[in-house]
Amino acid sequence: MPDNPNVVEQERLQDVIAPGYTFGTVTDQIAAVVLTRRTPLFWMACFGLGVALLLLFLWSVALILAKGVGVWGIRTPVMWGFAITNFVWWIGIGHAGTLISAILLLLNQKWRNSINRFAEAMTLFAVACAGMFPLLHLGRPWLFYWLFPYPNAMGVQPQFRSPLVWDVFAVSTYGTVSLLFWYVGLMPDLATLRDRARNPIVRYLYGVMAMGWRGSARHWSVHETASLLLAGLATPLVLSVHTVVSFDFTIAIVPGWHSTFFPPYFVAGAIYSGFAMVLALAIPLRAVYGLQGLITDRHLENSGKLMLATGEIVAYAYFMETFTAWYSGDVFEQAAFWHRMFGPYAITYWALITCNIILPQALWFKKIRSNPVTLFLISIIVLVGMWLERYVIIVTSLAQDFLTSSWDMFHATRWDWATYIGTIGLFMFLFFLFIRLLPMISIFEVRTLLPQAKVAGEKS
Repeated sequence: MPDNPNVVEQERLQDVIAPGYTFGTVTDQIAAVVLTRRTPLFWMACFGLGVALLLLFLWSVALILAKGVGVWGIRTPVMWGFAITNFVWWIGIGHAGTLISAILLLLNQKWRNSINRFAEAMTLFAVACAGMFPLLHLGRPWLFYWLFPYPNAMGVQPQFRSPLVWDVFAVSTYGTVSLLFWYVGLMPDLATLRDRARNPIVRYLYGVMAMGWRGSARHWSVHETASLLLAGLATPLVLSVHTVVSFDFTIAIVPGWHSTFFPPYFVAGAIYSGFAMVLALAIPLRAVYGLQGLITDRHLENSGKLMLATGEIVAYAYFMETFTAWYSGDVFEQAAFWHRMFGPYAITYWALITCNIILPQALWFKKIRSNPVTLFLISIIVLVGMWLERYVIIVTSLAQDFLTSSWDMFHATRWDWATYIGTIGLFMFLFFLFIRLLPMISIFEVRTLLPQAKVAGEKS
């Protein structure tokens, strides 16, 4: 065993970044995607698809503003349909970005350095997509400011006892801190692009965005302090945001919702779907842009392990949810879960069990976790399963509650699907615009993994 601690650490980090990289090659490979490399056909196809779906979303929004939410399938008793399902799903997807950025930074996990940048961007775009649905679901979106604590003479709005108002505070705080964290981490790389850009207009724009970054010792000291403070703020948000979202259901008396373990259940499910989205994005990007040396097999395997761990927590929550309904002796709770499993929505329920529990068990095998193709397929299956989970929780509980005479089925209309698919287009549009204009991998954080960084630290 070598005596030099730097050699020991570098051997440990060889599976985080491929051997042979230097400061120059790391900077060249990442910056070239933005500045000099030709745009691949994959990017143009995905961006074009995103634009097309975004136009579909805008068309759907225009129709909703003109005719109201009646174009959706929401009817009594199911007054929450696709809109709230999609809201919870998108918020959950953003959780992995915050976990990778904040918690793994505080835990000094070096393998995060190659995937944190686009995971943080994924968080911002997912929150933007999620925020669309509560606004549209209001029915009168132009009165959205009623949800904010503005002074009003009547004292009617906002209703602070409503969890929907709590969502406004939780999601806006989450989005603000995530944006600040992402932008602070981006500043050194913006300065790198500024110094390498040949077009004077592009150089000027990157210079403005870099906010005068010169890489001095004072700049790095302030940057590190700000990053740690924002990580400390973002860490409780990973737990609090989806906990508050779960309060939308737990404080209600609707059978299937009124449960005390929804908060940890929702947080685990959010991280589960979030890491599935990270893998669904990272695997194609590393293949198309040749980033296998920066996004290594260890990154994929670790993400797969975290997805497996949170998936087991979700599976345990499914079991305990059913057991609690049986053990409680509450006939309404028992009927709600019986209808989920064997009622008119049984196909949807067993599909989510298959997608979220049965098929992801393949991740126990290292060959599956190390294979990008199978890992990508499982991540897509998990994303579908987590959407089905939110759909089952919301729709089945509302469709069959206490009063048998008020039971009715929910039927999604084409505008439900158009709005949902349109937000996927909005996400694709924003994400692929991001990887074309900004470095998708943190240049300065990856360079800290190199042997030259250790030598420079010793000399200083």
